[in-house]
Amino acid sequence: MDIRTLDLNFQNVPQAIASYLVIGPDGPVLVETGPGSTLAALQAELARHGYEPADIHHVLVTHIHLDHAGAAGWWAQQGAQVYVHYFGARHLIDPSKLWASASRIYGDKMEMLWGEMLPAPAERVTAVHNNDTIQVAGLTFTALETPGHARHHHVWQLGDVAFTGDAVGIRLPHNPLVDVPAPPPEFDRETWLETLDRLQAAQFSALYPTHFGRLEDVDHQIDSLRALLDDAPNFIRKQMQANVSRDDMIPLYEEWVRDRARALGLTEMQIHQYEMANPLYMSVDGIVRYWRKME
Repeated sequence: MDIRTLDLNFQNVPQAIASYLVIGPDGPVLVETGPGSTLAALQAELARHGYEPADIHHVLVTHIHLDHAGAAGWWAQQGAQVYVHYFGARHLIDPSKLWASASRIYGDKMEMLWGEMLPAPAERVTAVHNNDTIQVAGLTFTALETPGHARHHHVWQLGDVAFTGDAVGIRLPHNPLVDVPAPPPEFDRETWLETLDRLQAAQFSALYPTHFGRLEDVDHQIDSLRALLDDAPNFIRKQMQANVSRDDMIPLYEEWVRDRARALGLTEMQIHQYEMANPLYMSVDGIVRYWRKME
């Protein structure tokens, strides 16, 4: 199986966001598009492997967050077929609500971070449900419903490997740190734990998270995220019980995560890479929202 990791060099930071190029018997398939801001980097990576945009006829995305599917509309406009969770399909066809929602979070940094999100022609978007199989380029992908990070999340299974989006968390190459991306509004701890149980039971030989690169220690990754889904929400819960404000809670959470990273031997540059892949203030907001819904 020929799977190549494409580094989108997000905001000039290496190994923060990946796309995957899967070479099938009948041609290439792209998994994850990254945001519009990294489209040039993605095209350069494809060219490095001998491909150009016209060669890409099939694009699979795990979910519609901008770092995973922000450029999906561009690919659809070039004629590629885009396969996406049924809940997210309408937001690729008309991204205005998705863009407005993200703008409330990122404000005047939207264009710098994410570039442009173009609408996908409706006929170029295939809405996918749990356990649907997609046969493209001589390959068979299966969509696995994997909510927790977001309700519109699929893991794409290909044989005994899986393209996991954010479902198994974040871990950058050659680093021991596992991090949890818990953005608002759909982070759900209990649902995510159930997702991890199903993924672990599938006994994949390797995982391909979008942040970042192939992982072969599958059980370690899933077990580490399972523990973190206790530790991170509990840390935030304690701050809420102490009536700590959001503005004060964010640096406390950032330092808690950085202390974990430093204890594992990460450099400040490596910590920066993690935070580009997973802005920590978003997890504060997502976890706070989760606890308030639970009250």
